[in-house]
Amino acid sequence: MNDFYAAALAEGFARPGARQTRETFDVVGGPLAIIVDDDAERAADLVRPTLALYIGGMGARGVNFHYEVFARMGYEAEAKKIQDLYLAGDKKGAIAAVPAALVEDVALIGPWAKIADEIPRWKQTILTTLSLHCDPRHLEKLADLIR
Repeated sequence: MNDFYAAALAEGFARPGARQTRETFDVVGGPLAIIVDDDAERAADLVRPTLALYIGGMGARGVNFHYEVFARMGYEAEAKKIQDLYLAGDKKGAIAAVPAALVEDVALIGPWAKIADEIPRWKQTILTTLSLHCDPRHLEKLADLIR
């Protein structure tokens, strides 16, 4: 996934007259949901409804930016199932169809140790700024983990 966007940005920066370079362009991601819970599956359940809405219910079939993002991420079959269920009116089924692996690709969920282990993966992306969505009580500990 990161390769797709890195290539698109590199192409844009290489165009004649480009106003930005990799060094001057801010790539903002997020809001990244961070849910600290000893039960990662329970934490994933808090993110699934939003993902089901974005993948299945935003736009129309064939014209859903979010669906396309998840398809590019390798979740095309899952995205299709989520969208089919959502558009058929089965929102609960669409939510249940969001796999934990997909949630983990776009959120930090679970116990602190798991979250700490996954932060380096986020640091290796093309993102230069990350917006966080979490319990404010966790911000100081997250800042320590991210530094």
